[in-house]
Amino acid sequence: MARRPTIKDVAREAGVSPATVDRALNGRTTVREETLRKIADAARAVGYHGRGVLDHRLDATVPELRLGVILLKEKQAFYQSFRAELERALSERSDIRGTLDLRFAQSQSPEEFSDLLSDLGRRSDAVAAIAVNHLSLDRVVQELKDKGVPTFSLLNDFAQGIRRNYIGLNNMKVGRNAAWMLAQVASPGKLAIFVGGNRWHGHDLREVGFRAYTRENAPGYSVLEALVNLETRQLTYEATLNLLDRYPDLRGIYVAGGGMEGAIMALRETRPAGKVALVVNEVTPDSRAALLDGYVQMITETPLREVCVTLVDQALRALAAPDATATEQLFLDPRIILPELL
Repeated sequence: MARRPTIKDVAREAGVSPATVDRALNGRTTVREETLRKIADAARAVGYHGRGVLDHRLDATVPELRLGVILLKEKQAFYQSFRAELERALSERSDIRGTLDLRFAQSQSPEEFSDLLSDLGRRSDAVAAIAVNHLSLDRVVQELKDKGVPTFSLLNDFAQGIRRNYIGLNNMKVGRNAAWMLAQVASPGKLAIFVGGNRWHGHDLREVGFRAYTRENAPGYSVLEALVNLETRQLTYEATLNLLDRYPDLRGIYVAGGGMEGAIMALRETRPAGKVALVVNEVTPDSRAALLDGYVQMITETPLREVCVTLVDQALRALAAPDATATEQLFLDPRIILPELL
């Protein structure tokens, strides 16, 4: 039986690397059209089974979707997974030629988010971002809307009433779930909460939900003043050590955004597993290990694949009906991860 041609055969015929062929097959924007045509010709010449995908990407009659997206913290595992799911959601659509223009914000500055949105809006059909809530973003999103470029807020809502859709979790419920878990596993005492910053609307809602549940259903617990950690490991680490030193009756901690690695490190250094309960967000190597070791009691995970598939679908809907005025919140169900589920 003849051997089935592989990506390496296509790469050898086209005179490019196997990694370039892989990018071409997955629809990533780093492959120039000239190179894509060379790869498609090579795939036909060697009889590669995936040549139809390449031909499809070169078919000018297939509508194009240029999607611009802003994420945070490029080196963090969560945002690397987010990037992979965005690329996957675009590449799996057979009805469009999707291209992704992805930027990573370097700060939490409203000015940087505004500049990135404006720049992406000039070269994209639709834009989406995880960004802070600030009036300067409202102005940019309104300008983009006036030009026919819909904007989507991801995970943290901003430009309410102007942006097209919010896609993410119901953050009020996420906060209530965290408080419920701590009340189940921790004895009565003080609870601490970390938020990323004062402009993260999603974190504000998580804090509101957390406090509301505790006030209504867990009278034996008191919630300390929220601590801002800028979603950084070091600040969270130092603040957690300070909390443990100041409050001997600290029973639980909820990290509403990023920076959970610092809280995990501080607890590992100073307390037995489970002595102070910890609830965090997103499954990473650190949070997974801490859950298995008993330092974390629950992880709330964002369904990234569903977020990205929904974003692509809603962007196409918005471009098909540019005069629609509805600005919806599309709440997705989180995954609740407990030790027995890993």
